[in-house]
Amino acid sequence: MWFVLALLSAVFAALTSILAKVGIDGVNSNLATAIRTVVVVVMAWGMVFLTNAQNGIAEISKRSWLFLILSGLATGASWLCYYKALQLGDASKVVPIDKLSVVITLVLAFVFLHEQFTTKSLIGCILIGIGTMVMVL
Repeated sequence: MWFVLALLSAVFAALTSILAKVGIDGVNSNLATAIRTVVVVVMAWGMVFLTNAQNGIAEISKRSWLFLILSGLATGASWLCYYKALQLGDASKVVPIDKLSVVITLVLAFVFLHEQFTTKSLIGCILIGIGTMVMVL
């Protein structure tokens, strides 16, 4: 099931890029990001209440709160940079560079989470890096 959800995530991310590129035409990128964020907040809280998950709020540890807040700040910074980049550049160039986050995530997971780098993941990182450069240059 995780694979299907990850694949759907990629499809929705692709749609996000195309819809955002069209939507930010003539709109300040920060304003566009704020509008997108409100929609995401409403949708996320809708799912919380739809699945009756709101009862779990009290059980969240201080450590989890801290890291969820930091993750939210990182997401916000990413979205602000992404929308500005989309506004200034071609989606076909911005999106591949944005997807270098896969390589950066693997490196950070190795350094901070002590996840193992396999030969397969190292080759994949190199190929993603090369592929990104080929697409952007």
